[in-house]
Amino acid sequence: MPLVFAGVCSHAPGITGRSDMADPDVRHRFYEAFAQMGADLKATKPEAIVVVAAEHFANFFMDNMPSFAIGMADHYEGPIEDPDWLGIARQRVPGDRELSERFITEVMNGSDVAYAEEWKFDHGIMVPLHFLTPEYDVPIVPVNINCQGPPLAPLHRAWTFGESIRAACDALPHRIAVIGTGGISHWPATPDSGKINVEWDLDFMDRWCRNDRDALLDYDDRSTYLEAGQGAFEIRTFLTISAAAAGAAGTVHFCEPIPIFAVSCTIATYDLDTGAR
Repeated sequence: MPLVFAGVCSHAPGITGRSDMADPDVRHRFYEAFAQMGADLKATKPEAIVVVAAEHFANFFMDNMPSFAIGMADHYEGPIEDPDWLGIARQRVPGDRELSERFITEVMNGSDVAYAEEWKFDHGIMVPLHFLTPEYDVPIVPVNINCQGPPLAPLHRAWTFGESIRAACDALPHRIAVIGTGGISHWPATPDSGKINVEWDLDFMDRWCRNDRDALLDYDDRSTYLEAGQGAFEIRTFLTISAAAAGAAGTVHFCEPIPIFAVSCTIATYDLDTGAR
């Protein structure tokens, strides 16, 4: 069945953990954009949501770091962080092992992936779900891309991975949504935390909305690191969604810097009716 929804959003832990420290007007508009994304997602009646996030050493470490991994379980728990610190209570999040196994099998036709039958959700998945599916009533298929420990998969492999995800969605008889989560420019856990390169972010989102494959793959990790910080390696999750959207046109609903959240907080979606079938 064709993909029913595709979008991206920020997942910085400060979005929920330091909400009281942000400018109230900007925070309100950001939360409204998140809520609207959730309403639009719900309107598509997804039977499962594939959440493509970045690994933060919650499930994998340098002794075993897959480039791409997909969860395969009937339920997951999160957040792995202190709930008081993150501002999100621990949840038992539904999965669907049978669907996940079929999904992974289809993805493997185009991309090599690892899978895990045990998975702890960190802020990379829990912050988006807190806003998008606050009832935790839709099965989740968690996906992690290594954006932390070099060597990182080349960007064109993230694009191929997105194409494989789209092919898997199209092959299954389920209504599936895909959400990419991450930051754009940010320098987490460094003395530069809170620094944001707004110009870089807006240029990246322009390329993302145009779903311009060549422009999106024109980045390299060295320049990205220098201009947008090590957190910007997470553009891999956004590129994966671009590829899955198969040429669709995108719209940015919110993209503004909120320094206390340490990132340009972003909400954007693709109009799948404008993409290739």
